[in-house]
Amino acid sequence: MRVGRGFSFVDLSGFTAFTDAHGDEEACLVLTGFRAAVREVSSRRGVRVAKWQGDGAMFVGVEPGPLVEAVLEIEEKVDQTSSPLLLRGGITFGHVILFEGDDYIGSAVNLASRLCDVAAPHEILVSCDLEDYIPAWASAQPAMPVDVRGFAQPVPVLRVHRREDAAETVRDPICRMDVPLDAVTLWRSGEGFCSASCADLWDDAHPVSTGDAGDGV
Repeated sequence: MRVGRGFSFVDLSGFTAFTDAHGDEEACLVLTGFRAAVREVSSRRGVRVAKWQGDGAMFVGVEPGPLVEAVLEIEEKVDQTSSPLLLRGGITFGHVILFEGDDYIGSAVNLASRLCDVAAPHEILVSCDLEDYIPAWASAQPAMPVDVRGFAQPVPVLRVHRREDAAETVRDPICRMDVPLDAVTLWRSGEGFCSASCADLWDDAHPVSTGDAGDGV
């Protein structure tokens, strides 16, 4: 079955060297903070953690917007924990094959992984077709095309990051309440909601196609 999905890979840059220098116990403390941030943000943003990869994670999302927002917010939360290691990541969207119900085969998956591999510490690289999904509180600049293992030509990408002047709240489009970013209950296509009831009212007014429903995230 071929489906459209967003993919992201993130990891903590320098984790192996940090473990060697500071020991397994310190490394586990850093990893615990990272995974706590991932679980909290991904569940609130509606993005699935497809797998843990040691000091990193793979995400899958049905919509690209919440996926981009989740990765940027996770990066910020890692910074707020005063982690000695910085996050890096890659994000793509494309049509891939859903294989045996729980795996994905396609160039979009491979590219997201490779972009994470070539990203610098504190750098999120995004495929250029996701430019319209960058949230208002973030910015994107074209980066030099990157040489990606397994791809014949250099890949054009965007470098995205949270704007320093970004608002700390969003306005619920239903009740018009200003909600702190970390208190948003649900997100829909870049809109943040104070409660599930407001999100349900938004969904009723903005029906979406369900032709892809039933195959999971």
